[in-house]
Amino acid sequence: MSLEFSQAATLAALQGLTALKQQIHQAGDLLIRALKAGKKVLACGNGGSTNEAQHFSNELVGRYYKNRRSLPAIALNANGSLATCIGNDYGYDSVFSRQIEGLPKPGDVLLMLSSSGNSVNILNAIDTAQKLGLDTVALLGRDGGKAKGKATCEIVISGDSGATAQECHLFLIHHFCDQIDSEFE
Repeated sequence: MSLEFSQAATLAALQGLTALKQQIHQAGDLLIRALKAGKKVLACGNGGSTNEAQHFSNELVGRYYKNRRSLPAIALNANGSLATCIGNDYGYDSVFSRQIEGLPKPGDVLLMLSSSGNSVNILNAIDTAQKLGLDTVALLGRDGGKAKGKATCEIVISGDSGATAQECHLFLIHHFCDQIDSEFE
């Protein structure tokens, strides 16, 4: 893929976010409502989406732009020893769902990122979160994969490129951080 094609695909996908305005607004509202209620955000993803999940939780616990109070967030992929413990004892398909069984309280939100929407551990995470009554936000790519239609709120970045989806997901993470910053001191 040429640099020009990659840039054009990313720009087109970013411009296409305007068509997803309602879903983006709903996702931001779910996150802000939970945080205002003193609840936390659990985030997860595989591969490059792992970094984005961790980036989002870091921005909430640390800070994004302005100095505001620390907000509760956990990247479920950030603890490597826990991930390998669960992977060894239960299999990699349970690496997120096992944590979701033990960490959240009612009212918490799961933010899931996946450029394919087909990873079994991601699908299991959504199913477990919903069984516990948690709201779920899915940032997906391509056609949404098997995760499409499972989350409380989903934003699907259409196209053939997982990289383009991840670039849009990072843009959305920063958008949500801007919204959150404006709501908290």
